Amino acid sequence: QVQLAESGGGLVQAGGSLRLSCVVSGNIVSFNLMGWYRQAPGKQREPVATITSRGSTNYTDSVKGRFTISRDNAKNTVYLQMNNLRPEDTAVYYCNADLWSSRGSRWYRNSHWGQGTQVTVSS
Repeated sequence: QVQLAESGGGLVQAGGSLRLSCVVSGNIVSFNLMGWYRQAPGKQREPVATITSRGSTNYTDSVKGRFTISRDNAKNTVYLQMNNLRPEDTAVYYCNADLWSSRGSRWYRNSHWGQGTQVTVSS
């Protein structure tokens, strides 16, 4: 069974930095797209940053130049470095992994979510 474990959230003042980590475990065959999403109170979940298996990245406009997504394939881990944080970045941040996993002799492609980590930015 595939599991995602996020860490690194917390409370920080505006202008500060946080680094989120997401470790993926289980019978993983290969990764496709991995990414970070966030959901603020009363709002829908939105994509923040994604990274392909080849390392191509994409960011939502509001975080460009401030956030950096990266991945360590050897450690099955994806990171989100967040700099110059703003109060509007406050949200629960979720890791997502689109991957192939194995069960017996069969492979399955699914999208998996972590439990979320709270990021709060005070003004």
